Amino acid sequence: MSAIRVTAARTMGRARNLVSTAFVFWGFLAVVSLFFAFGLESAEGGELPVSVIWTSAVSYALPALAALLSMDVWSEERQTGRIDTLLSLSVRERDFVLGKFAGVLALVLLAVTLSLVLTVAFLFVSAPQALEGVGLSAFAMAFFAIAVQAVLWCAVNAALSVMFRRAAAVACASLVLTLALPRGIWAGMMSWSSAGRMAFGEFPLDAHVVDIATGTVPAGTVAAYFVGAVIALFVAAKFVSACRLSGNGGRVLRVSTGVTVLLAAAVCALALPLLQKANPTIEVPVVGAKATLSPRTRGILTETSGEISITCFLSRGDVRFRPVARILRQLERESAALGGARILLRFVDPRWDVGAADRLVRRGVDKESLVFEKGRRMSVVALGESCGERLCASAIRSISTLTRRRNVYWTVGHGEGSFDGYDALGMSDIARDLSREGFRNEPIDLSAAQQIPGDCALILIAGAKDDFSRVEVGRLDAYLREGGRLLTLQGSSAGGVGSMLPAWGVRPLDVSIEGAKTLSGTDVIASEFSDHPISAPLKGSRIVLERPVSFEPSAAVGTGSGADSIEFHAVAKTRTAVVAAAVERGASAGRDLAIRPTRIVVLGDSTFVQNAALATRASANRDFFLNCVAYLSGAETHGFGDDGSNRLRTGFDRSSRLRHVVWTAGVLPFAVFLILAAAAIRRRRRT
Repeated sequence: MSAIRVTAARTMGRARNLVSTAFVFWGFLAVVSLFFAFGLESAEGGELPVSVIWTSAVSYALPALAALLSMDVWSEERQTGRIDTLLSLSVRERDFVLGKFAGVLALVLLAVTLSLVLTVAFLFVSAPQALEGVGLSAFAMAFFAIAVQAVLWCAVNAALSVMFRRAAAVACASLVLTLALPRGIWAGMMSWSSAGRMAFGEFPLDAHVVDIATGTVPAGTVAAYFVGAVIALFVAAKFVSACRLSGNGGRVLRVSTGVTVLLAAAVCALALPLLQKANPTIEVPVVGAKATLSPRTRGILTETSGEISITCFLSRGDVRFRPVARILRQLERESAALGGARILLRFVDPRWDVGAADRLVRRGVDKESLVFEKGRRMSVVALGESCGERLCASAIRSISTLTRRRNVYWTVGHGEGSFDGYDALGMSDIARDLSREGFRNEPIDLSAAQQIPGDCALILIAGAKDDFSRVEVGRLDAYLREGGRLLTLQGSSAGGVGSMLPAWGVRPLDVSIEGAKTLSGTDVIASEFSDHPISAPLKGSRIVLERPVSFEPSAAVGTGSGADSIEFHAVAKTRTAVVAAAVERGASAGRDLAIRPTRIVVLGDSTFVQNAALATRASANRDFFLNCVAYLSGAETHGFGDDGSNRLRTGFDRSSRLRHVVWTAGVLPFAVFLILAAAAIRRRRRT
């Protein structure tokens, strides 16, 4: 056997005999599981697959794992004096360093593999839907991303271990150099800059693993990791060789060794920026990294023809560039596959593409925006915190079809939510989505308006607290009898238009819903959707309502005939309670006589689409609301939502999420500790 293999086997064997190794594995598995659980909660309803969430969780704890497993590989040899015995052998210092590095790397990758196996196995049992569409290639790329960083951290720690005689000093120096210092500097830069994350982007080490795990492999970045590892191992070998040089006779050699180390550091400092500058990207097909677009987006692309130009006016260093670029490239591929429009992509970095950036600015285009063009029609979409598929699809539809702008009238004067309120209780977020879909948001005071304007697509009552007056109810009733459309967020059975709803086929009920799933303890999860235009695109999703009102059909349902017939549809339920319902008057007669039927949709939560409720992706509230608007306005050709293949859905409520944390961060890591500790004690007794 070679000296490298013998040294690696000895390093691993010694670690297996230590109970401290079991403690390190235990802590690593527990910390990663906690990070993973928090990542699952924040990514619920998003487009990141579990493989990427796991990769991010491991990358946070990886430097600490490498530091604790490698802190004594050389320091103990120096402290006990065994290094003199090792160096007396006819083996090159380089082989010793490579052997110890390989042994530590194998231990680190073993811990990472164990974390991956436990994560996937428990998810397969507790939340198999989270693994749907995530193939082996996704986890293979995730493991590769971690392995790339593990190589660098193990090499750096091997070098640091040679420089100290105390293992604790090695661990402290390593944690400061590889964990605290980089993240501290990055946090300081973001605090110093008024733009924060938008100015500096994501933390590079986190961004690298996400890119690689999603199949976008920056070749220069990967090469930089390996160059850094080689330099660190070279430095370690030089420090080991310096241990041979003692006394005045070795002074010149020690000085030359120091100069060599400094030159190696200089080469590393020059090579890394060059590799980052020339950073070609390799696209690796990954199953599970958002493989498909939503049915709505595919439908819009199918109906679009001609040529569409999309310009991304955004710095490549911006935190939003990578996800936006992935979405745009996917739109380009899917449109070509569906036989839709020919999409031409162009990326303009305002720092480097000065000429193109100047031309865009002269046309009135601001930085950090997307420009969609077809012929003479142009739509400029400003990028906020993120830019999703829905926003791009709406822009493509807006420049491809001639749509008549219609108004959504928000009632005022009864304590309703405001569409121009930007605080947590406001509804500016959903109002912005309505604007992107071609609607204009307007207020209406039914007590002053003599009649409903003719450009009204629907009337929205956003959680009225006070009752409508008889005059207001009369005007609203007259509007509905002429085929009007109404969407009401009902916070209680009595507020708003609760008194007039039974005449239109739906009765609100203030009844507590027992045994329903919950996220916070006060909300209710509804995931039972009927085959209705509003809810059909959301099968497999869930909506979250805060202390919801339930509904039941009133006596008016089924009593009329022809144009007076009222139909009741239970759109969303939780257990036996209907929390969202739709009623239609004259639907059958409308199909025969081309009469516009009356439509009313009631949602049992006044806070359903407040800004605070939409801040989390753990629900489909936004899509459900937009589907309601599309259904009421008669534009329900493409429903918002997807078929589940490109969204993370765990199905966890509060109790199941707590159970997941207890098992993955507590029970399973502790079981691994007991097994490893027992094996270590048994081996030590045998020896």
